[in-house]
Amino acid sequence: MQRTSLSVFSLFVLALATLSLVACGAPAGSGDSSKELNLYAWSEYIPQKMLDQFTEKTGIRVNYDTFSSNEELLAKLQAGSSGYDVIIASDYTVDILKKQNRLEPLELAKLPNFANIEATLKNPPYDPDNRYTVPYQWGTVGLAVDTAKVKRPISRWEDLWDPAFKGRVVLLDDEFEVLGMALQTLGFDKNTKDPAQLAKARAKLAQLRPNIKLFDSDSPKTALLSGEVWLGQVWNGEAALAQRENPAIRYLCPAEGCGIWHDNWAVPKGAPHKDAALAFIDYTMSPEAGIMITQAFPYSNPNRAALELLKKADPKLYSTYMASPATNPGPAFLKAAQPVEDKAENTPLWDRTWTEVKSGT
Repeated sequence: MQRTSLSVFSLFVLALATLSLVACGAPAGSGDSSKELNLYAWSEYIPQKMLDQFTEKTGIRVNYDTFSSNEELLAKLQAGSSGYDVIIASDYTVDILKKQNRLEPLELAKLPNFANIEATLKNPPYDPDNRYTVPYQWGTVGLAVDTAKVKRPISRWEDLWDPAFKGRVVLLDDEFEVLGMALQTLGFDKNTKDPAQLAKARAKLAQLRPNIKLFDSDSPKTALLSGEVWLGQVWNGEAALAQRENPAIRYLCPAEGCGIWHDNWAVPKGAPHKDAALAFIDYTMSPEAGIMITQAFPYSNPNRAALELLKKADPKLYSTYMASPATNPGPAFLKAAQPVEDKAENTPLWDRTWTEVKSGT
């Protein structure tokens, strides 16, 4: 899964490309709406086994296209009719799409499996009453450390700046999380609107450049598992997958604070196969589908019934899931976690700052 942020220019290019696709009739599906579903979601995030079983149960073929960032998703939908029936959108993105009237209201009466979702994850602030979305997965952004390579205790983001870690740090390729981490390290709000604070975060990250081996949002665990890097900023699910292969990898929320996110199913305005979309979304909230999701992509699962079934069907995986802060963060972890918020009119400033960070200027 990747959450890379794009520049304003990149969004403009994507929008033009999308307009061309729509003009040519792509990617909207053809044929009977009951037999086809066009899905647009993160890469490396949807189990193929789940898609196959949905098709077996319903006869509805799933056309699965992927994006690499919420900003790419926004550009696609803002360009006009996309032809997609179901999307995955993160919390702050849902807020933006709602304001732009780009989502279809859901009919919760047609989603009986919504009852399986943990009550504390219903009715989120970005979508009160779940009028437009239901949860898919949620998680955190924290610090992963290979304790076989790093012998001293690590408890803060500030530890990444230690000269001993020259060329041994991985960061997400995500402007909101990386700049947010630097802001937290400086004691500022992760979503600041203050240009002076952003400038200080850019300078702080410039000091970290010698230690940064790579920016990677697709699979930061790969460099950790190969030993190429020893520690860094990762998605919780990446940490969980890394821990499956290397138990020496530890995942924590640093003392300065960490990140938290919620990904959601939604139906874009004008979806050509809305009935199929509702059938698919309901299926993904079934306990059986929930198990497949956690087996393949162990982020934090909002499906209470799925976790109860997992306890019986795969006790070992359930025990691992419950014991790890990567998948089951405790109260202290969650209290220190801060979400990304819509930057609104400050987005261009954040984009410019990120471009400067990546280019080293």
